[in-house]
Amino acid sequence: MEKILVSACFLGQRVRYDAQVNYLLDNHFNRWQTEGRFVSICPEVSGGLSTPRDPAEIIPLSHTIITVKKHDVTAEFTRGAQHALNLCLKENIHYALLKEYSPSCGSEFVYDGTFSNKTAAGQGVTTKLLSEHGIKVFSEQNIEELALCLMHSE
Repeated sequence: MEKILVSACFLGQRVRYDAQVNYLLDNHFNRWQTEGRFVSICPEVSGGLSTPRDPAEIIPLSHTIITVKKHDVTAEFTRGAQHALNLCLKENIHYALLKEYSPSCGSEFVYDGTFSNKTAAGQGVTTKLLSEHGIKVFSEQNIEELALCLMHSE
């Protein structure tokens, strides 16, 4: 049975920057959780950031991650991404289900660095690192695609 690295916020853990619950409601998700497939992580907390914390976004071109108060938190995000990769390697995980738009976990889109609630095409630092190591990353928006991959891999 394939394990899945999953964003801790999807499991109802209060790890989001604003400490709000972000539980994912989906039939596939519920089944995978019941089957014990999930290995959870919040890369941001794993990297040393607290909850709650200031919102952070990736600045395009520089790939720096800053908070709304202009604090550079790139090192914490990078450290969290490395922790996620290490966990995948240790647990032999080939798939991840991570939160879209996050500067850590976004797989197709992230907030654009202007703190104006606008998004841009791009990947978060954790998604990028995992992808570079052959781990397929999905978001809550393409969970059906993950379900098909799992079905074909088992």
